[in-house]
Amino acid sequence: MKMSSQENLVVMDMMESPIERPHIGQKRFFSGKQGEHTLKTQVIIHQKTSQIICLGHGLGKIHDFRLFKNSGVKFGELLKVIADKGYQGINKIHQLSETPIKKPKNKNLTKGQKKYNRELNRLRITVEHVNRRLKIFKILSDRYRNRHRRFGLRSNLIAGIYNHDLAL
Repeated sequence: MKMSSQENLVVMDMMESPIERPHIGQKRFFSGKQGEHTLKTQVIIHQKTSQIICLGHGLGKIHDFRLFKNSGVKFGELLKVIADKGYQGINKIHQLSETPIKKPKNKNLTKGQKKYNRELNRLRITVEHVNRRLKIFKILSDRYRNRHRRFGLRSNLIAGIYNHDLAL
């Protein structure tokens, strides 16, 4: 799975930010994965430049793939998309997308499948580095105490700061 340098490669991942326990509608914000109330941010970046292309936002309970479908993000036909296991089934929406191979129940992955997953994760690691750079801003990593409606605006502003800092 060697990638050519001319190929447009987009990587996406999900990031969760903890919030205070809401007084009303706690179930919508509770993330079983994190075990706390969260707001989710979907980060889509260009793999070579690490520049953030777009962000999507949702409540903590919503699944990663459902948030992707609800966000309405459309990729060009020639754009290759790499995502994690949370986006299984993206091949039905976008043909040039790849996700790691899941381990079958009561079986193990073959050496070829493990090698494929390792190569895919080497390309996908850039989005994890971008998530880390965004989490340096404490508003995304610490407990978010402001209005939930403004969370998308603030994370978009932080993404703009990140892209501007990257351009310098």
